[in-house]
Order: sequence, then structure tokens, then C-alpha cells
Amino acid sequence: MLVGPVFTREAIVAPRRTRHYILRTVYAGLLLLLICTAWMILAGTQIIRNVGDMARFGSILFQILAPLQLALLLFLSAIQAASSIAVEKDRQTLILLLMSRLSNSELVLGKLFSSLLGIGVMMLTSLPIFMLIVLFGGTSFEQVGWTFAVTAATTLAAGSLGAMIALWREKTFQTLALVALAIVFWIGLFESIGIIGGTIGGFGTDAIAAATSPIRAILAASHPTVSSTWQTEVVPYLVVALGVSVVLCGLAILRVRRWNPSRDVKIGQADSVSNDFDMITGKLTDESPEQKQDRESERLRSGHVDDRSRTISRKSRRVWDNPVLWREMCTWAYGRKILFIRAAYWLLAAAVAFALYSLVSSGVATRTTADGSIRIPDVAKPLAPFMFVSLVMVNALAVTSITTERDGRAIDLLRVTDISPKEFLFGKLGGILYISMDIILLPMLMCGYLWYSQALTGENLLYVVAGLLVLNVFVAVLGIHCGLSYGGSRQAIGVSLGTVFFLFVGVITSMVMMVSFTGNVEAQLTPFLACIVGGAIGLYVALGWNTPSPALVLAAAILPLAMFYSITSLLLKDYLAVLLVVTFTYGFTTTAMIMPRLSEFLINMGRVKSTDNE
Repeated sequence: MLVGPVFTREAIVAPRRTRHYILRTVYAGLLLLLICTAWMILAGTQIIRNVGDMARFGSILFQILAPLQLALLLFLSAIQAASSIAVEKDRQTLILLLMSRLSNSELVLGKLFSSLLGIGVMMLTSLPIFMLIVLFGGTSFEQVGWTFAVTAATTLAAGSLGAMIALWREKTFQTLALVALAIVFWIGLFESIGIIGGTIGGFGTDAIAAATSPIRAILAASHPTVSSTWQTEVVPYLVVALGVSVVLCGLAILRVRRWNPSRDVKIGQADSVSNDFDMITGKLTDESPEQKQDRESERLRSGHVDDRSRTISRKSRRVWDNPVLWREMCTWAYGRKILFIRAAYWLLAAAVAFALYSLVSSGVATRTTADGSIRIPDVAKPLAPFMFVSLVMVNALAVTSITTERDGRAIDLLRVTDISPKEFLFGKLGGILYISMDIILLPMLMCGYLWYSQALTGENLLYVVAGLLVLNVFVAVLGIHCGLSYGGSRQAIGVSLGTVFFLFVGVITSMVMMVSFTGNVEAQLTPFLACIVGGAIGLYVALGWNTPSPALVLAAAILPLAMFYSITSLLLKDYLAVLLVVTFTYGFTTTAMIMPRLSEFLINMGRVKSTDNE
């Protein structure tokens, strides 16, 4: 059916899962909740006089929700496609698919569309809700149609990117980090081209940016003038996005059996084949089972310790008292290709640093509004996404450090040694922070440059650095917590990265809604209470459902309320209050996640096969 048996199985099995219905119900509920919250903000802070006010509300609301849905599905589609294949590699089940009669296209397209099946269901669920916004006025069904076309094309391109990188790379962290960096490069590069101006290859930079940037495409599709601009601002992007999807899928189809299985597996296969290979004649030997057994026994006897002599060319390395920390810091625990990830991250850092330098040299970074109105600083536009990518990479490293070892059955060996849970947890945490040291420090160094350029005060620099340190420790502990709490690697990765993403997007959405529907910021607490309650329930499900504790219940309850207070204080320029609240809430949540695991190994091993029950 359609693209092969892999997708057919997913399409048949997915409706039988409870989460299939929970996911779309929660997503539809969140969209309706945001609509109701925006209406309460408008009705509570402004006077609605006529139909024109209603139309303006509908137009602003649509232009907020459309980019929000694009950002959400862009992230989810890339992570879902990448993690579904990466987990198959960790469990060594992808080799079974390669040994089957599946063609390359059936394997690649089947895994891609099966991972995007849930994303498509979420889009279809949100379609009637977006059509309801048309009833407010200021929005047309044509805008809804073009918006969903842009979202679908972007989702397909992001999913194809995640699937191609997952089939190419071997380690899960390498896959997730490259996917995050590639998405940021995709958006940042073409947005920068649009800002530069001029022509490239005979085409205007504005036209190039409109045809390649998903942000510009979704803003153009959700704008009321799309009925007259769709041919020049929407259709070129759809063609480019679909073309990129075809190229990425085609590359994955051509190379899937060259990339997989990995080199280590191929070496192991070569060793097993060499037992039957005669090096003199260059042919396979035709030996009886008894002859093979005698030859193997003779080989083992010749390699016995009493019959073996070897000169040690170098001294053996001394293992520390905490072998977990030693392995994380002194070995290539995450593969040598992590250097490639570092190079890509440093390239992104160089691009962000250049953007900050341009803003500082042009005077935009130090510009202030004369009327004292609330606005988001210009330096935050390149710096905030870079900080978000840094947090995502630290979190991805933390969660995959646990899931990879569990899938490889290494945690089973650790549990029967004399390594204590305290040594394991702090060894993992220390190793993660050490490996990601440059990822943590580079955003702080850029903030230091803004202070040197007088775009940031010394007091605010201390606040930003302290806040970043707290958030980095939080995301690292969150990754370890989710990796230990969920038996399925794909579920653990999704919950961990999804929590970081929703916290970041929730903050951005709240800030945009407050700025869009201007009024008394303190008076907007009541409209946001429903979102705060919903966020608290979602956090408890993500953090404490499998490992319930009173501390996690309290952390899930106070964190959304604290974030709302931090956002309002940030917009009111009360930066000390932001630092104190963020430090307390995230510090308490970090402690609540790690304390129960210091006394014993609380590890969810999932559906592990055991010979004792057979």
C-alpha cells in the first residue's frame, strides 16, 4: 500500500495506540486554549467597539498561531524522523530491514512517512480550528489553505532532512545535533540573505529569501494580501521545499545500503567470513564441521595466555575512582565524529557573532525607543535562537548518553558492578557538561561582547550568565531524568527534547501575545491561568508520570506560574526578579529530578527480553 509495508504497518497499528488519540486531543485543546486566552486578553485590556476590532483580532491571532504551528511541526517532524531511524540503529533492528526484500525506496520512504503520520494527523486536527478563526473576520479561507500548504511542505522537507541524516550518521547524538544545526542554518542563512540586499546570480535577495525561508513563506501565506501575492511569495517556496524533499529522499535511497550497516558491523562480518576463507588459494574452503572445529580449537590454543608473548608499546591508562566520569571525559564515548558536530556548531557561532557585530557597528544594538514602549531587542533575534540550539544540544547529549547505553545493554553491566547510583549520575552529568563546554560557553562569550560594546550593562551580563548556567544544568539533568524514566528510547528522546522546545516556544508565544495585545501586563495573569494550569499538567505528565514524587508535583505546579511572572518582569525590565525566579524554580526542579536517583538505580529498562521467564 502506497510506499511499502513499513508505512502500511504503521498506518494499521497507529490507530490502535492510545497516544494516537491523546496527542491530537491535546493539540486541539491547546490551540483552542490559546484562542480563548487571546480573546480574554483583548476583552480585558481593550474596548471592542465594532466589527473592525473583531477583524483585527482575528487577523493578529491568525498571524500568531500560523508561525507557531509551523515552528512546532518543523521541530517535531525533523526529530520524529531522525529519532525513529536512530533508535532502530541503536537496537540493531535496522539491519533486519536491510536483510529483507524491501527495496531502498520502500525502506526510506516507509520510515519517513510512518514517522510523519502523527504529524499529518495533528495538521488535520488543527484545520477546523483555523477555519473557525475566519469567523472573527480579517482572515479568509484562502489564507488558511496557503498556510497549511506551506506548513505541509516544510514538514515534509524537515522530515526528509531528519531521515537522511539519521541514515547517514551512526550515533544518536550526532544525528539529533546535526538536525538541529541544519534547521538553524536553513532558516538563518536565507534570512540573512534577505537582509543583506542586492542580487545573487541575477535574482534579488528578497526573492531568494522568499523562496527558501519558511518564516517568510508562512508570514506571506498568513497575510491578508496573499490572494494577490501567492504567485510570487508562496508558490516559489512550495516548489523549492518539495524539490529539497525529493533531493534528500533520493540521496538517502541511493546511499542507504552504503551507509548501513556501519563500518564496525562490516568488520565483524568480515571476521566471521574469514574463517572459511583460504588466504593462499583465495577461495572459500569446503571443510567439514569437525575440521572447522579442530581448526578453531587450535587457533584458540595458540592464542592462550600461556602461549602468547607480546611487548607492550605504551603504558596503560589509569582509570579514575569514578570510571563513568573517566569514560565520559577521557574516551571517545560518543564517537570521533563529534568533532564534526563541534565544527558545525562553531560555524553557526561565527555566523551569529557576525550578525551581532553588524548590529553593534550599525548602532542598532544600542538603539532605544523614545516612547518607552515594550519591544523585543534586536540583538535577541540572532542570539536567542543560538541559545536555544545550545540548550537543545546539551539536552540531546544528556538523553542519548542514557538511551544508547540501555539499548546496548551496557546499563545491565553497570548495575551488577560496585558503581553506586551517586557515581553514575554525577559521572554522567560531569561528563556531559565537560563535553559540551564550548556549547555552553560560546553564548556567554557573545553576551560578554555585547557588554564590551555597551549594548549590555555589567549587571545584566551577570544576570544572563547566571541564568544560562542554571538552564544548562537543568536541561542536562532533564535529559538524564527522561532517559532513565522511559523504557523506550524514542519516547525518552521525544519527551526530553519536547519539554525543552515547549518551554522555549511557550515563553516566546506568551511574549508575542502580550506585545500584540498591548495593555496592562500585570492584569493579564487571569487570562493566562488556564494556560498555566495546562502547562503544569503537561509538565507533570512529562517529568513525574513514571516516577511520581511530591517534589515533582510541586515543581510542575510552580514552574509555569514562575515563567509567566518572569516574562512579565522581563517586559517590565525588572531583570533581577527574572534571575531570582528562574534560579529558584529551575534549581528546585533540577533537585527534584535528581535527588530520588541518588540512593538507588531507578532505571526503566523497558521491554527487555529475559531468558529467565522463557
